[in-house]
Amino acid sequence: MKINLKVSSMYWMYNILLLMYWAALIPMLIYRLFKEEGFYQRIKQSIGYLPDDLKRKISDRHAIWVHAASVGEIVAASPIVREMRKTHPNEVIIVSVVTATGFRMAHQIIKGADGILYFPLDLPYFTNRILSIVKPKIIVLVETEIWPNFLRIADNKQIPVMMMNGRISQRSAVRYRLITFFTRRVLSTIRIFCMQSRIDAQYIIDIGADPNKVIVTGNTKYDQTYGIVTEEEKKRFLHELGFAEGTYPIMIAGSTHKGENSSVYKAFCTIRREFPKARLIIAPRYIYQADLIRDEGLNHKVSMVKRSDMKAGKIVSPSYDGVILDTIGELGRVYSLGDLIFVGGSLAHIGGHNILEPAAHGKPIVVGPNMFNFVEIFDLLSRRGACAMVRNETEFISTCLDILVHKKRAEQMMRSCIEVVQENQGATKKNLEELQRLLNELY
Repeated sequence: MKINLKVSSMYWMYNILLLMYWAALIPMLIYRLFKEEGFYQRIKQSIGYLPDDLKRKISDRHAIWVHAASVGEIVAASPIVREMRKTHPNEVIIVSVVTATGFRMAHQIIKGADGILYFPLDLPYFTNRILSIVKPKIIVLVETEIWPNFLRIADNKQIPVMMMNGRISQRSAVRYRLITFFTRRVLSTIRIFCMQSRIDAQYIIDIGADPNKVIVTGNTKYDQTYGIVTEEEKKRFLHELGFAEGTYPIMIAGSTHKGENSSVYKAFCTIRREFPKARLIIAPRYIYQADLIRDEGLNHKVSMVKRSDMKAGKIVSPSYDGVILDTIGELGRVYSLGDLIFVGGSLAHIGGHNILEPAAHGKPIVVGPNMFNFVEIFDLLSRRGACAMVRNETEFISTCLDILVHKKRAEQMMRSCIEVVQENQGATKKNLEELQRLLNELY
């Protein structure tokens, strides 16, 4: 009885804190309503009011609901939805997202969904409203999306929930452990946890998941098709970026954070002294930082132009050293142009970002010392010499140059990347087998 009261009070506290959080954001939300295109529709959907055309397509159709919060989860969800459409051609499939970038990305790379919508605010009324409209037959959470009210109401409505491609960072696991009595109750509403790795499996068990419900199925990102870019597509990318065919080397810095771009510019300047025709592509994690990154380049005597300006037909400098990829959904395929890849969030203390995207293209990869969000994937690649970790900026600069100067090292890294990716494909199939098992239980 005491435990139930404690859990109940935690739900109350969670809801109060959530209401306080959104109340504090009201001035900013009003500003965005007037300034940000599409924000009104986003807010409407988040409180359970769907556009009429979308509502007609998915209302009361007992859809399979796939939830993928933002860009990383959308990438993981893409092969899941693609194969789900093949194996369940007659099912209604919807995908929900949390962020605007995720919404745009989902429309770009997820082709098999019948509808894409914003996830409701995790307050009882809004969650109950949207679940009552959609009436899904099953809910699939991609990676680790733990929304207490949503899960509790789905459980009350007897809607089975499963987790696919589950992942939980060490940092999140530490925080959740502080409220294990609560997370244990929340996680008890999930029927099966398909986790990416044994590390993720142990973390989810540590914060309250039933060990009998946890299995390791691998990472669906190994099954992504962004590694398939034809030579014609590469030529088109080069032309659009203003790079001549045969340009060598092209250095790509993906998902960079504040504090990392200076190191990238320094490494590029060192590379350019050895290879005068070298070119640079920087894809910032937050695209609103593009102007700051361009200005920072000038301090290093590196001229950069924005991809968004090029796509908009704006006049850019006729001579430049590189491009800032301030667009959504292009990085995974643009990696195919690189001769050397740095994956950001690793020199900064962020925990790293997805190294499978460049690995799928068979590219030499360099990361900083902070890859704690992708331990298992990094271990797989680094043990085979496919990914080099550096400890600091000095090592970063020297390692980047060394890989490009010593082509045999680069070629070995490229071969190892392809081998690792191919050896670990098949997670999507395993996840969908678990989905089918749950669907079979419904009939």
